[in-house]
Amino acid sequence: MKKILASHLSAGPTLVAWLGATVLVERLWAFCLPAVLLLVLLAVVCCVRSGSGTGPPPGPPAEGKAVFITGCDTGFGNAAAKHLDSLGLDVFATVLDLTGDGARALRRSCSSRLTLLQVDITQPQQVQQALLDTKAKLGLRGLWGLVNNAGVCVNLGDAELSLMSNFRGCMEVNFFGTVSVTKSFLPLLRQAKGRIVNISSPAGDQPFPCLAAYGASKAALNLFTETLRHELVPWGVKVSTILPSSYKTGKPRPQTSTWPHLQGAASKAAPPAAPSSNNAYWEQQHQQLLQSLPPALMEEYGEDYIAETKDLFQSFAEHANPDLSPVVNAIVHALLSPQPQLRYFAGPGIGLMYFIHSYCPLSISNRFLQKLFVKKTLMPRALRKQSGLEKNNTKNNNKII
Repeated sequence: MKKILASHLSAGPTLVAWLGATVLVERLWAFCLPAVLLLVLLAVVCCVRSGSGTGPPPGPPAEGKAVFITGCDTGFGNAAAKHLDSLGLDVFATVLDLTGDGARALRRSCSSRLTLLQVDITQPQQVQQALLDTKAKLGLRGLWGLVNNAGVCVNLGDAELSLMSNFRGCMEVNFFGTVSVTKSFLPLLRQAKGRIVNISSPAGDQPFPCLAAYGASKAALNLFTETLRHELVPWGVKVSTILPSSYKTGKPRPQTSTWPHLQGAASKAAPPAAPSSNNAYWEQQHQQLLQSLPPALMEEYGEDYIAETKDLFQSFAEHANPDLSPVVNAIVHALLSPQPQLRYFAGPGIGLMYFIHSYCPLSISNRFLQKLFVKKTLMPRALRKQSGLEKNNTKNNNKII
């Protein structure tokens, strides 16, 4: 290269540039190829691991251990209570309705060890009463496990269209309610050096469209869980987070708290999972949203845009996975394994989703979310009008020219 530059040839700089680019590409390829192969291998491992599920671990014996589970009317909580009871644990299961279908099913299928408690986790008095009832049954024993499963998912539309009551309601149940239960039962958990298992959602880590209220509450829960995990290390209490994919978690039940519009504080933890595939539920939510929107917003977005969002959520709920066993197995593993995982990707595709979110460029991650969830075809009405005006202006300008 020095000789070429010294020769004062006109082609010298161009040749040097080409040679330099060639060497650079060669070095980058040699450096990046192993990294690319490693990333591909990690992606495959994540997919296999998230899809394989976690079976019952060869951990400490289950007999004699007590577990407190919230949100057992339907879904993950109901299924986990039945399974843990079958393994010999003393299960304290909270429901919103002691006379409901979920409570009756638990009484029929579980042993006499099961204790049903009516608890709305947004009501501190009910949480404290549940604590007293649990202490009375435990005696001198501590509490081995707390499964914070109760939650709500109210998701009908863009953040601007979501009611403030939806944001407050999701935070009150998914975050503040869980914090209240956890703080109340921590002395019993510390006594037993037990486990805390929080059912969260990938929506708390990734920006799923139309899930702003739900995702924000789960993001708060995720940070609380991670902080708690560090703080409880000296006490010997292990803390795990379960991140489910989309599951059918049952028909929602009326919420008895001060947010009566919310549906069922049973398990609704899957990120894009809708609370129900019930047509009446979605129509009710849709009509409530239409009635509450200011006329200006309705004009900007359009009723057809809002209706499409409702249809997409309902379709997503109808195609959700009815097999809850990956989540139930993850709960069992987190409670009984000698070394529980910090995070469980419960369901196919969750590991791959987190891999793409963590290691791929943001543009690829965003496109993946858009292709995966709420594939809208309509733009808001105001944008459609603007687009039409721009086309007309372009035609007129062309005619003038």
